[in-house]
Amino acid sequence: MSSVTSGILAGLIGKGIQASRTPAMHEREGDAQGLRYLYRLIDLDQLGLDLDALPSLLDAAQHMGFTGLNITFPAKQAIIPLLDELSSEARGIGAVNTVVLKDGKRVGHNTDCLGFAEGLRRGLPNVARRRVVQMGAGGAGAAVAHALLAEGVERLCIFEVEPGRAQALADNLNAHFGAERAIAGVDLAGEVAAADGLVNTTPVGMAKLPGTPLPVELLHAGLWVAEIIYFPLETELLRHARALGCRTLDGGTMAVFQAVKAFELFSGRPADAERMQAHFASF
Repeated sequence: MSSVTSGILAGLIGKGIQASRTPAMHEREGDAQGLRYLYRLIDLDQLGLDLDALPSLLDAAQHMGFTGLNITFPAKQAIIPLLDELSSEARGIGAVNTVVLKDGKRVGHNTDCLGFAEGLRRGLPNVARRRVVQMGAGGAGAAVAHALLAEGVERLCIFEVEPGRAQALADNLNAHFGAERAIAGVDLAGEVAAADGLVNTTPVGMAKLPGTPLPVELLHAGLWVAEIIYFPLETELLRHARALGCRTLDGGTMAVFQAVKAFELFSGRPADAERMQAHFASF
């Protein structure tokens, strides 16, 4: 990809995102590379908007010369019909967290999958991956599920408040990774009891949605537990898991590495991942 010398104007669309570290990560990496890099929050809650506003927000971003947008809860799947093209990864996952606006086109990408996989490799190396339970089957959940199976999880059991979404994700995963690698869950207590790992991909546990995605009484010391939430870094789920002696992974590494790839897509320049990790840790 050719180097970009003009300024970058990027933004994040989502709900309840005032605590996001993404703008500062992008801007500080831009500063380090001598780029004029501005990154703005487009918080649907703050603006009093819902998903119906996505078409007008995308139009406005194009008219105002945005280079690209990151997309987070709850818009990672709702954004897809509004795009002109999808990367092969975004198409396979069925979710988009990065949109590049270039030459009048809107091209969707998914950097969440890469980000979670990198976090798992760095934060939970050599954990057992025979059976894993995943909470959530939304846009982030789809990316994480693809990463889990790609990283060697043998059987993934997905729970979702809307069972049809869990089944649809399991069907997508089995089409990509082979039959019976993923199932829609029915017996949460039984599955967690038999699991090696538990991953929360729901927004429950965020600062604006406190709580846990499952009864903490189901946790046991034999589990490793991963989150994708990073504000706060220590969710109630992770706090309970650590008290039991579980190995845990917070959402920080995923946040950094999805941002590394998004920075490269927006700027056309490679990002310094270690520097962005240091930026993240300093906030």
